[in-house]
Amino acid sequence: MKITVDFEECLKDSPRFRATIEEVEGDVCELESKLDKLVKLCIGMIDAGKAYNAANKQFVNGIRELAQQSTKDEVIESSLTKFAESLSEMINYHTILFDQAQRSIKTQLQTFVKDDLRKFKEAKKQFDKVSEEKDAALIKNAQAPRNKQHEVEEATNILTATRKCFRHIVLDYVLQINVLQSKRRSEILKSMLSFMYAHLTFFHQGYDLFSELQPLMKQLGGQLDQLVVDAAKEKRDMELKHSTIQQKDFSNDDTKLEYNVDADNGIAMEGYLFKRASNAFKTWNRRWFSIQNNQLVYQKKFKDNPTVVVEDLRLCTVKHCEDIERRFCFEVVSPTKSCMMQADSEKLRQAWIKAVQNSIATAFRDKGDEGEKLDRKSSTSTGSLDSGGESKEKSLKGESALQKVLAIPGNACCCDCGQPEPRWASINLGITLCIQCSGIHRSLGVHFSKVRSLTLDTWEPELLKLMCELGNRVINKIYEARREELGARKPQPGDPRNEVEAYIKAKYVDRRFVRRPSDAELQNKVVSLSKQEKRLSSSSEHLPPRAPPPTPKLRPGSNVSGQSVKSADSGIQNSADGSREMLATTPSNNSLADADVAESPPMPATLPASSPCKEVVFYEPKEYSSGLQLYWASCARSLPDMAEALAHGAEVNWVNTEDDKRTPLIMAVQGGSLVTCEFLLQNAANVNQQDAQGRGPLHHATMLGHTGQVCLFLKRGANQNAVDIDEKTPLTIAVDAANADIVTLLRLAKMNEEMREAEGPYSQSGDETYQDIFQDFTQMASNDPDKLNRYQQYDLQRP
Repeated sequence: MKITVDFEECLKDSPRFRATIEEVEGDVCELESKLDKLVKLCIGMIDAGKAYNAANKQFVNGIRELAQQSTKDEVIESSLTKFAESLSEMINYHTILFDQAQRSIKTQLQTFVKDDLRKFKEAKKQFDKVSEEKDAALIKNAQAPRNKQHEVEEATNILTATRKCFRHIVLDYVLQINVLQSKRRSEILKSMLSFMYAHLTFFHQGYDLFSELQPLMKQLGGQLDQLVVDAAKEKRDMELKHSTIQQKDFSNDDTKLEYNVDADNGIAMEGYLFKRASNAFKTWNRRWFSIQNNQLVYQKKFKDNPTVVVEDLRLCTVKHCEDIERRFCFEVVSPTKSCMMQADSEKLRQAWIKAVQNSIATAFRDKGDEGEKLDRKSSTSTGSLDSGGESKEKSLKGESALQKVLAIPGNACCCDCGQPEPRWASINLGITLCIQCSGIHRSLGVHFSKVRSLTLDTWEPELLKLMCELGNRVINKIYEARREELGARKPQPGDPRNEVEAYIKAKYVDRRFVRRPSDAELQNKVVSLSKQEKRLSSSSEHLPPRAPPPTPKLRPGSNVSGQSVKSADSGIQNSADGSREMLATTPSNNSLADADVAESPPMPATLPASSPCKEVVFYEPKEYSSGLQLYWASCARSLPDMAEALAHGAEVNWVNTEDDKRTPLIMAVQGGSLVTCEFLLQNAANVNQQDAQGRGPLHHATMLGHTGQVCLFLKRGANQNAVDIDEKTPLTIAVDAANADIVTLLRLAKMNEEMREAEGPYSQSGDETYQDIFQDFTQMASNDPDKLNRYQQYDLQRP
């Protein structure tokens, strides 16, 4: 009910005014109560919605797992995969709906309650106070004796001042009441209308999504009749088999009834056993035990989560127990505890003991293969210090990462369809994507595109810098170079998903729109990138002191693009090992990496003289290739040229057989750029691949004193125990060079590895001190690299 208080009436302070004020105050109190209740209900609805979305995501993951399990049935696999994608899109629509509810109902109404109603309450307090003061002044004025003139004057003055103050306060109070009554309608209707429009959009999106799915659903409905017939036939066959098995005699072979083997699921043995509790009463309980995946586990009921008795069977032994009263007992002993169990018969006890012994032997045989798999996986890790644990990086998340990435020109719209305000990114391509295109990119596989949320995921500083180095404009210039020439239409927001998916696959999988360079263009590109230059400006990353960068050298008499290369006195310098190398003077004007350069700083004084890092020299190769372009672009720190080389089909682990079998990742170390190394690792570069000297990227980063790169490689699983042809590990090199930072990192990593091995092969936590220190080094390497130069600078300044 709308109640308006008249300004003239309030000055009279009549009973009608007082009654109106009382009614208004009651109405406002009730309004506040209702709004608080509505906000709380909205919060509850949003929390329930988030819980629903989380459970729904798990359900969709279950559908995907079921589809993967049904690989032999193409109909089920394809149908469930399509259903999972559609339901995943609906989860995203639900998330947007709940976000809109939070903005329109919770935030807007809470602001109205906290701001407008708070002002009303403050005005009411002032009104009540001045009303009491006016009443007191009236009473005092009435009580003033006639014969005491000074008291009469004092009471009259007080009454006059109080009345004047009352008029101001009451007018302000009435104004606040009228404004509140007027504003409440607009605020409430505005929030509810926004909420209803969010629902309208949600149901429209759902309708459009399932309209595309309807033909498939109709097709599956037509196939159900045949499926029902097939199921009935299978039922008859199973009933016949059941009847046949029921007639068999198992009296002389109880082990067939008490346990079974499921090798396909990794179960070597399972069945019921009595287990002695570890409490003071030593009670015995019957539990379902199983040996699976190198573990001994048990559960009380099928729905219960298995309890692990032995995490790694390689660390335990099994033996008979004849010194207790109960029969058929045996004991599994591990370094930390033992478990006493009882079988139902002697045959079953012998079967369990044999199964445990066989599983121990199998686990030892599989240990080597498992280690190789872990090494391969570690080279393509995308972030955390421990692959299985929660990342503790001091990283950017949410709006901070979103603002930094979207600030890059071209990133404000989806790279593939142009949808404004993208909230997803492909971290190995360096582009931003809308929610629909991000789902399509995920379906391509991580070897083509690794998708991450700009608002929900955590961003490591080096990965964020990688995103800022590339961007949609740079990548589209490469992957869409021939699109207009071929007459291909680029998708627009709102286009059907199948059309967008076809375009994205043609763009990134088939690379149909990439312009292939001619032999002459590729030759010029490689020579240009091989020049002794640095692509650093005032806004680019600062690098630690490093060895002289790769110096191009051509054989005398060679000719590139029709220009003769001549030596010059200024083109000769001493390399790290004392040799003199010829510098190329070939000009270049067609490389993405060309830029103004500055003089290289000298080699750090801390570099060990016994094992210097060989200077990279450019010799004219026998054949120019995209792999060679990636090789030199990595050294030149030119991410656009690196992305172009990968688009042309360059192998990320390409080996330069003419230059000590070095790889692009090793050249990125030579170039000194942390972001270049991160880009190669995100595109599946092998962090442990060695050159002809037996040195991997970690060796080279240690020799050059690149602390940030050492930190990055250790996080990505680099093998710090690898030795080169001089039998030196990275730690040996760092100690010889007296580089305290790198020695600290290597020793901490080694200590953490030993601690995890001591805790057991299934430990994922790692040492917190180790992780905290690596966080600090990661931050310094990306945001304040000058701090990592303190030891090198000190050594260079010493007399």
